[in-house]
Amino acid sequence: MARPANPPTRNDLSTDGRSTDDRSLGDLFAELSRETSDLVREEVSLAKTELTAKATAIGKDIGFLAAGGAILYAGFLALIAALIVGISQAGLTWWLSALIVGIVVVAIGAFLAWMGINNLKRTSAVPQQTLQSIKEDVQWTKNQI
Repeated sequence: MARPANPPTRNDLSTDGRSTDDRSLGDLFAELSRETSDLVREEVSLAKTELTAKATAIGKDIGFLAAGGAILYAGFLALIAALIVGISQAGLTWWLSALIVGIVVVAIGAFLAWMGINNLKRTSAVPQQTLQSIKEDVQWTKNQI
């Protein structure tokens, strides 16, 4: 959170608490403008940094998920084929074996997809640190006025 470079010190205040700063109103507004610009730049930089870090982490996790999913899928297909063959060897017809295994696989897949969607919904892409810093800046500014 950015703070003014030179806040009033005890020496800058008169005995009644008013500022003894000799700067003109124009100078004060110019300084306010500069400090506001600096603050906005710092907040934007913080937001960029925070969002970049989150995007990088999410991208890496999605890459691992995709690679692991592809390998799991290949192994899972082999297991499904073995299960269909095993059930048909137990005395059921091939089509009935495939239907039973297909229904079970679809149910499991639907459950896993539902879990993944719920987990993604809980992931927040909002830059929380930046929002907190802006709130603190606004509160600090209100206290200074």
